[in-house]
This record gives sequence, structure tokens and C-alpha cells, in this order.
Amino acid sequence: MANETQKVGTIHFPFPFTPYSIQEDFMAELYRVLEAGKIGIFESPTGTGKSLSLICGALSWLRDFEQKKREEEARLLETGTGPLHDEKDESLCLLSSCEGAAATPRPAGEPAWVTQFVQKKEERDLVDRLKAEQARRKQREERLQRLQHRAQFKYAAKRLRQEEEETEHLLRLSREMLETGLGAERPEQLESGEEELVLAEYENRGGSATVPQIYYCSRTHSQLAQFVHEVKKSPFGRDVRLVSLGSRQNLCVNEDVKSLGSVQLINDRCVDMQRSRHEKKKGAEEEKPKRRRQEKQAACPFYNHEQMGLLRDEALAEVKDIEQLLALGKEARACPYYGSRLAIPAAQLVVLPYQMLLHAATRQAAGIRLQEQVVIIDEAHNLIDTITGMHSVEVSGSQVAPLLNVHWLLLRKRLKAKNLMYLKQILYLLEKFVAVLGGNIKQNPNTQSLSQTGTELKTINDFLFQSQIDNINLFKVQRYCEKSMISRKLFGFTERYGAVLSSREQPKLAGFQQFLQSLQPRTTEAPAAPADESQAGAPRPASPLMHIEGFLAALTTANQDGRVILSRQGSLSQSTLKFLLLNPAVHFAQVVKECRAVVIAGGTMQPVSDFRQQLLACAGVEAERVVEFSCGHVIPPDNILPLVICSGISDQPLEFTFQKRELPQMMDEAGRILCNLCSVVPGGVVCFFSSYEYLHQVHAHWEKGGLLGRLAARKKIFQEPKSAHQVEQVLLAYSRCIQACGQERGGVTGALLLSVVGGKMSEGINFSDNLGRCVVMVGMPFPNIRSPELQEKMAYLDQTLPRAPGQAPPGKNLVENLCMKAVNQSIGRAIRHQKDFASIVLLDQRYARPPVLAKLPAWIRARVEVKATFGPAIAAVQKFHREKSASS
Repeated sequence: MANETQKVGTIHFPFPFTPYSIQEDFMAELYRVLEAGKIGIFESPTGTGKSLSLICGALSWLRDFEQKKREEEARLLETGTGPLHDEKDESLCLLSSCEGAAATPRPAGEPAWVTQFVQKKEERDLVDRLKAEQARRKQREERLQRLQHRAQFKYAAKRLRQEEEETEHLLRLSREMLETGLGAERPEQLESGEEELVLAEYENRGGSATVPQIYYCSRTHSQLAQFVHEVKKSPFGRDVRLVSLGSRQNLCVNEDVKSLGSVQLINDRCVDMQRSRHEKKKGAEEEKPKRRRQEKQAACPFYNHEQMGLLRDEALAEVKDIEQLLALGKEARACPYYGSRLAIPAAQLVVLPYQMLLHAATRQAAGIRLQEQVVIIDEAHNLIDTITGMHSVEVSGSQVAPLLNVHWLLLRKRLKAKNLMYLKQILYLLEKFVAVLGGNIKQNPNTQSLSQTGTELKTINDFLFQSQIDNINLFKVQRYCEKSMISRKLFGFTERYGAVLSSREQPKLAGFQQFLQSLQPRTTEAPAAPADESQAGAPRPASPLMHIEGFLAALTTANQDGRVILSRQGSLSQSTLKFLLLNPAVHFAQVVKECRAVVIAGGTMQPVSDFRQQLLACAGVEAERVVEFSCGHVIPPDNILPLVICSGISDQPLEFTFQKRELPQMMDEAGRILCNLCSVVPGGVVCFFSSYEYLHQVHAHWEKGGLLGRLAARKKIFQEPKSAHQVEQVLLAYSRCIQACGQERGGVTGALLLSVVGGKMSEGINFSDNLGRCVVMVGMPFPNIRSPELQEKMAYLDQTLPRAPGQAPPGKNLVENLCMKAVNQSIGRAIRHQKDFASIVLLDQRYARPPVLAKLPAWIRARVEVKATFGPAIAAVQKFHREKSASS
């Protein structure tokens, strides 16, 4: 369909088709948020074209922003003066946001001629910077235009590779001639670090850091790939400069490195190969063993500046996702990981996963600078949990204790005094971690039983005092670990000492040998039938010390923002130390502080109070800067029937609390209701339970009482599997069953899928059309209130956040919000497009309470009907599906 331009107010929004009215409202509000530098919370249900609205709204703003900037630059270059001291001129803000052109404050009482001289100089400097930026931009645009019209990139890359191979061959011949004395003096080589400067110079030539940018991030690589696909389809697909970022594991094209499997091993090997490229080559002057070790660490053949520059330009010339970038890297024999980072300064739209944006160290390592840029966080319904999980660390006794067995080898080496001091401090910390768990450093952690078991929760300071490590400067230890890369060097012992331990030392070093073996990548056969796909090929980390480093870094968090959980189990190896982050805002604050604007978007963002209070208010964001936008669905209002059923067929009140849900009469009531629903609903019915355990318990009870057989006579029954690799098989069988039942006339009218809230089926799966004609929620999926982590989080919020008049305490509100977020995600699996229809049945009288109803998505809340008894409810469901099936 041809692209169209929609005018909303005075703003023109290019769009691939005529947008829905809610999409126009979404784009207009998004534009205003970006223009005013606000923090926006946007909710747009799945099926309403949220991705296209984000793309066209944000890129329309960027188009206008760049146009204003160019016009102001042209005016300044024409007049030769800058508006540095006119506070009313918008161009001051426009240029200073990208150029750093704000005037330097002058001291009071300074002579007028000095002030005037400084002002003139600043204006001249600004004009010079603008001229340089204009020249760089013109050069970049000309280069990209040439690339866009050149369809023979792969042949050019191949030709360059051939030329490079010929050059290398000639250089090798020259070196041989020099070594035999047939040539002149040896060619000058780059000193250590000089090649880094060459790359930096190449980056500066390729792009400018002053380009206004939009950073778009989502949870998974598949979601990012889908977004890139939407960008291609949009009216901006041909012109926007987009780069997709990913991890080394996703972008590495060196098969020798990629075959290592583990993320950390791949990262370490990659860094080592780059390091070897920059080291001085002293050849004959070094000892023979050192030369052998250097030969092992050959430079990566894909880390080639010329080829990476070509890859960078090609990535910017045409929109590409991760898979296409990977294929391009293989074709051009250039590293997509580093090549994509070279493209960041000149990109307009940077697409990246959550972790790369929300983790400060990762963000810095990737070269991402957020000053005055725009950040869009999509699929953000679990943003708080993501940040909390990203910065929470757990270490076990099986990771801590073996590290102590290596201390004798490290300390026997001839180390500098500073290294020796820090290594002793690390070993002292490890010993104290074992002691605080109740273990003995002289015993095997796997066979060592603990006298005390149970869970204990401590503040950070109390843990430091109890562990007797409060006298250690953890900040310095953390910096030492980062600078010395001790964990990577520790892994090096596996290659250097793993196979040379003498038989005399075997008994003494048994623990050390076991530790070294634990570091080696698994090369033996995998189990025939792994329990879970995530476990089947799970690579082992490079070193347990990586976890220890993360735990030490977490202990430097402010005392009030985290807790340490000591979990003492039967043996030391099973016991754990866990750092729990209580205040995710401390890590989000830098993002909202640096960025021009931040957009938090999702299909189901309700309830939004968590974002406002836990994330934004605690990060220092004023309430006036936060904008909320929630739109309805594109379906007609009568295409959805949400019902709250308060009592069952036998007038049994429906209240599936933890105390009542296992009662036989409650499970029977749920089964009878489901039987009736399956009799009147065509196609597929998806029923959600609060946990796998409760689902299995109900299933067994129904089977014993005969209800399962009655259900199976109406719908073929499927259960959500726990293992990830079986989900696709179950979904395929469920879909085929519904399709077959739709073509045949018989007793079975479709399929029933028994699922779990928070499981594989409750997020990211689309039950559109006949796959999800009815979604049933059995009870309210409250989190485990007895969990120490949840109790501490509740107490923290009660102490930190103010209690609103007439509202529940913040801690109790957190529990309800966690429950309703899970409900909203699950019931949102149905209704995926404009002509779809479905009924939503909430089986619990607690859903009828106004505070609970208020936390449903607005487009569902507006249509909810509360039924006190079952009779009117089943009649409404039957009428709804009869009418919709007749008209579809």
C-alpha cells in the first residue's frame, strides 16, 4: 500500500497506510513529549500498531529537529554571529543541546570590553564548529548516497580482500628478504596503543557524535528484529540511518571464538585477540615460552579497519537487522560487533537490547553516549523487574570455596607488592564468605554439612560487620579486579597448569584440579534428554570469580538501597549469598538525567503507579515532567466481553485464596464452570492458573472425579509444559486440533489449553482468532507473600514512599500491582487485530472490587460486567459467541 502523509495539527506524519485515530493521537502525543523533553509512559494494546506509531512519531520529530538545526546553522553561518545571550531565542537551546555552545558565565564586575571580547570569541568558535560539523555531515551523506546506489558491495569487499591478501603476501616476502639481509632497514611498526589511535581517527572521520539520535531497546533479539522489519516497511525505511547492536555471542563471525559457547569465554577470547594485536613484538629478544604463548593468541582476521569501515557504511546505507549484519560480516570478512559500534556516531536510530542500555558498564563499553538523546524502551511492562534482576547477584558455596584452593599457586608466584596485597584481600573476603555461611574452608564444600540452616536477611552494613570485612575498601578491590582482569587470568591457569600437576602434589591439589576442570568448557556428550532447553546447552561461565566480582560490586551499593540474603541449606555447596537490589531507580536515574526525553512503552502498562513511584520519583524526576498516554483498542467495543463471575454453579462464592483454593469444592466449581464455558465457546479456550503446582493439583483432582473426562468430550485438553523446548510442539498441536475441529462436525469443538500465569504462554504468545476465543483466569495470581525478598521490598517501600490519603500502604499496593500486571499480560494474549473477538472470564469475586478493576487496561475496564451468579454469566457468554460467530 502506498505511503500516506497524515497531518495532525501542524505536524505531518508519514505513514504506510491510513492510520487509526488512536495511532494519530499516539504519534501526536509522542511528538510533544520528545519536543518538550518529557518522560512519557505510553500504553497501546497489542494489535493497535504500536511499533509503527513509535517509528513514525519519533522519526517525524527527528526529521523536524534536524531541519530546524540545519536552518539555524545556515543562519549563523550567513551572519557569522551566534545567539549566545538571547535567552528567548529557541535556537540557543537547539544548538547548545548538540554543540555545547552555551556561553561561559562571566564574573560580576568584569569590564564591558572583556565581556564583549569573550562573547565575540565564543561566537566565532561556535561558527567554526558549525562549519566543521557541516563539512563532516556533507562528507558522510555523500558517502552514504554512493553506497545506496551501489549494488555491488559484496564484489567490492571481495576485491579488497584479494588486494589485502596480495599485500600481505608481498609484505611476507619483504620480511623474508630483510631477514636474509637482502633488503634495507626494517619497516617501522606501530607501537603499543598506536593502532588504537588509528581506529579512533577512523571513527572520527566516519561520523559525528553531534548527530541527534534515538535509542530504541526491547527485551529480546526477536522483538528487535521485528521492530527493524517494521522500520523497513515504514516511509522512513529508505532514508533512516539505523544500526542494530548485539552481543559478541550474537555478532561474532570467527568460528573458532564462537564455538567456545560461553558468553564470558567469547568475550575474554575476543578481548585477548585484540590485546595481542596491540602488544609490542620483540621476537628474538623474548624467551621461547613467551613466544609460544603469544603465537596462541593470534589476532582476529575479521578485526580489519578497512573492512569494518565498509561494513559500517553499508550498515548505515540500508536498514539491516542482526541476522543481515551477521551475513554481511561473513561476506566482507569484517567483524559485525566492532563494525556496528563504528556506526553508532553517525546513526539516527540505534536498536539494542535492554541490558546494553540499562547497565552502565555495558553502555560505556559499547560507546553509547546518552547526553541529550532520546531513549525509547519498548515492552517495558517488566522494566522494574529487569533492572532489579540485572543488578542482583547470587553466589553459592560451590563457587566460593574452590577459589580458596588456588591461593597457594597465586601467592607462590613472584608478584608485585600491590598485586600481592589485593590478592590476599580477595582471599580474605572469600574465607569470610565461607565462614558467614557456616562453612569450613578446609573441608570439601560438596560433602560439608552445616550445623544451622535457614534464611537470614541483612542490611549491607550489617553483613559487612558480621562477615568482618568492614575494614576492606571494596571500591579499591573492585577497581583492582577490573583493571587487572584477575578472573580472566585465573582462567588461564586451566591451560598452563591443568595438565602438569605432578603425582606427588595430586592429593594436595585435588580441590584445585577439580576447580580447573570446572572452568573447562564441556566437550563431552550432552545428556540424551535434557530437562529444559535452557539447561541443554547452557555454557559454563569462564570463572566463578566473575560472580564474586559482581557480588563485591553490589556490596558497594548504598546501605538503604539493597539487602544481603544468607540462605543456609544442607551443605555448603548448596548455600548461597544473594544481593537484592531494592531501589532500581539508582541505576535508572543516570538515563533520565542525561537524556533529552525517555519514552516507556508497552501493550499493557497498567498499573502505572509502580513506574511513577518506584522508578521515576525515586530517580528524582519531577511529577510535572511525566506524561501518561493510554489509548483504546482498534476493535469495536462489542467485540470483547470481559466478565467477573463472583459465584459458581452451586452458588459457591468464588475466592481462590491461598487458604481456600485447594478445597475440593473450589476445584470442582472451577471445573464445572470450565465445562459450561467449553460447551458454548467455539475454537480455543485458554485457562490460566496461578502456578504449575496448582495446575497439576487441579488436573489430578479433575481426573480423579471424572471432570476431566467431561471436559475432554467437549475440547481436547493440552497442558503448558515446564520445559521451553516443548512449548512449540504443544502450541502446534493445539493449533492443528482447533483447525481440524473447525473443518469437521463432531462432539469436540476445539481445544482447551491449561496454562500458568508468568509461564511460557502468558507472554509473547498470540492467541488470535480461533486460537483464543475465551481466556479464563482462575483466581488472582498473587506472589508468595512469605518470600523474604518480597517482604523486604514491601518494608522498603513503606519506609521510602509516602502513603497517599485513602490508599493502601505502598508495600501492599506493590503486591496487588504485581498480581494485576501478571493478569493483564495473560488476558492480553487474546484480541490481536481489528476484526478479532473474544470473551474474558475472571473467576474470583475479588476482581469486582473497585481498586482491582481500576488496574485493568482501560479498553477492558470500560466493558467489564460483574455477574453475581453464574446463570446470567453463561447466558451472556453464549449470546456473545453465537452472535459473533454468525457475523464472522
